[in-house]
Amino acid sequence: MNSIIVSFFITMFSGLSTLFGVVPIFIKKFSEEKILPCCFLFASGVMLTISFLSLMPEGFILFRENNFVFPSVLFTAIFVVVGILFSSKISKRIEEKISSNYLYRLGIVTVIALMFHNIPEGITTFLSSRHDLSLGLTLSLGIALHNIPEGISVAVPIYYATKSKKKAIFFTFISGFSEFIGAVLAYLFLAPFITNFILGAILSIAAGIMIYISIYELIPTSFKYPLNIRILLYFFVGIFVMVLCHFLI
Repeated sequence: MNSIIVSFFITMFSGLSTLFGVVPIFIKKFSEEKILPCCFLFASGVMLTISFLSLMPEGFILFRENNFVFPSVLFTAIFVVVGILFSSKISKRIEEKISSNYLYRLGIVTVIALMFHNIPEGITTFLSSRHDLSLGLTLSLGIALHNIPEGISVAVPIYYATKSKKKAIFFTFISGFSEFIGAVLAYLFLAPFITNFILGAILSIAAGIMIYISIYELIPTSFKYPLNIRILLYFFVGIFVMVLCHFLI
């Protein structure tokens, strides 16, 4: 089979694994007050770990290819701040439109954040698969595993905001399908023009967006519900899952 087609399939597989994140919305035995804070704390642990363990170090390494250490650290920090400011602006704009439904706003902001994260991820998976099929398969497996909790962070707030499984599945699909969009962009336009600096900037911005969502959206929202030690532990479960996925990748 043509290596390009295989690379597209591999990228689509890793991206659409986010759809496994819709499973919690089909579990009836958990009430909204129990499942929402668990999912929010779990997702915040996931996003913070992705940011600090993966996105920021990878961004720094890419900047470091053509710069000394201090400028590379500075560029990483600047673009992380850009991501935080961007997500803050987007969140306020969305709040103006749908301020009456904070769960729906949270879900939409998360979708935007994950698209910023998944598009460069799709570019990386596609190019890696074309270069080395075994490397692409290994990378896509690790990405698929960490896309599942990302899907949860979209599906759960959208579902409880709208009570519509179709909308929850649709938005979860959109966030995952953006990886395939990244692959298409890499194949059609970007591959000859992508530099280490540009990719480092995109990854650092994505880290900033996820840090903002975790600290200013997910964690504060979870504290609106009754909490106990068992629920708070889900934050550390999210961290553990992503550390495990990081080593698998």
